[in-house]
Amino acid sequence: MLSYQHAFHAGNLADLQKHAALAAMLDYLLRKDKPLSYVETHAGRGLYDLGSAEALKTGEAAQGILLHEAALAEDHPYRRALAAVRARHGPRAYPGSPLLAATLLRRGDRLHLAELHPQEHAGLVQALRGDNIRIHRQDGYALAQSLCPPEPRRGLMLVDPPYELKQDYIEIPRFLAAIHRAWNVGILALWYPVLTSGLHLPMLEVLEQSFPEALRHEIRFPPVREGHRMVGSGLFVVNPPWGLAEEMARIDGWLAGPGRTG
Repeated sequence: MLSYQHAFHAGNLADLQKHAALAAMLDYLLRKDKPLSYVETHAGRGLYDLGSAEALKTGEAAQGILLHEAALAEDHPYRRALAAVRARHGPRAYPGSPLLAATLLRRGDRLHLAELHPQEHAGLVQALRGDNIRIHRQDGYALAQSLCPPEPRRGLMLVDPPYELKQDYIEIPRFLAAIHRAWNVGILALWYPVLTSGLHLPMLEVLEQSFPEALRHEIRFPPVREGHRMVGSGLFVVNPPWGLAEEMARIDGWLAGPGRTG
């Protein structure tokens, strides 16, 4: 159950979609001079080395951030966060979503990050420090339900499980419905894999019935190796901020190929 480690996949195309969208949503929230909450249910270790043995073994970053970054506008909040992280941690550093959020957010904002895997949790504690950051070695779904509604009430929750358990596809719609009942003003962003088996599709059908005004966005890409079932990356966003649909269209253009910015 606790076997997934994102170091093998950091900076891949799924990360680019998820992190560019996350940075854009946080940037939107930061336009108001009011504090906000950021909650993440499956945080990972927070900081990755794209020159590590794990990253080089899969080569996913080479087809992701290393290939596409230069085509993204330098003033995009995702690129600003990347530059800030590298300035502090070195040129091979890549931020996971909790470090990305912590880099963009202000001292008056609050972050709650959950991670159960012992090595990932230890890395997360080492990578992120701050009076406004709380790191929990706890089931992320349980943490989220215990926190909601968080204080401050403005904010965003990222739900980004590894989907090692098929039960996740059944439980997530109920989980998001419960969170939305408790925190109806929060932006709820769910990441999911696009699978050749279609295992994700019944989950999305239930979610779209429950949240007809939500935004759904997917990108497609070749499997990273022969027989790999993941052929794309999806985001399902409840209470999407204004302009997110247009931002996702720009991300589509950016990821369509090196040299295109959308």
